Amino acid sequence: MSGAAAGGTSGALGVRALDETTWPAFASLVQAHNGVWGGCWCMGFHVKLGKGRSAEQNRAGKEQRVREGRAHAALVFDGEDCVGWCQFGSPAELPEIKSRRRYDKGLVALPDWRITCFFTARGMRGRGVADAALGGALAEIARRGGGTVEGYPEETDDRSVSGSFLHTGPMAVFDNHGFTRTRPIAPHRWVVTRSVDPA
Repeated sequence: MSGAAAGGTSGALGVRALDETTWPAFASLVQAHNGVWGGCWCMGFHVKLGKGRSAEQNRAGKEQRVREGRAHAALVFDGEDCVGWCQFGSPAELPEIKSRRRYDKGLVALPDWRITCFFTARGMRGRGVADAALGGALAEIARRGGGTVEGYPEETDDRSVSGSFLHTGPMAVFDNHGFTRTRPIAPHRWVVTRSVDPA
């Protein structure tokens, strides 16, 4: 991935991979948003979250996965500030997906990669963060050998939908990056797919 090439006042966004060196910037963004979605720390697709699991446990679990190379994301930067991300990984790394029953019913073969969630900082929404993040995730997938990629976005159909509801990504962003709608798994959620060539 490319480094963040511009300062915060230029309006240009850069993308970096989530790893030990970028963990502090990622953690700062999550902390600034109260742990994201009730203290999830972007762990909800790694493990089944429920009562009795604290935000502190989620943070520790996420950091451990990052340090072990088992958690991946394309982080979007505005200057030196992380302002959003797109999480990706193998089905083994991200087994917990939404609409599981309908997903499994129509499953033919697991993908090589999953795109599971997006987040954009307050004040940065509508500035192309999700688009930059998905582009960065696809570039990193290509660097890691490519393969079949699935996403699970929401089709808004001109509904007024909050950003948290769209945490699996808006359909338009996936359309912009060449994904094909494969099958519906909920009233407004689809499995979308595309193939990524190795870099």
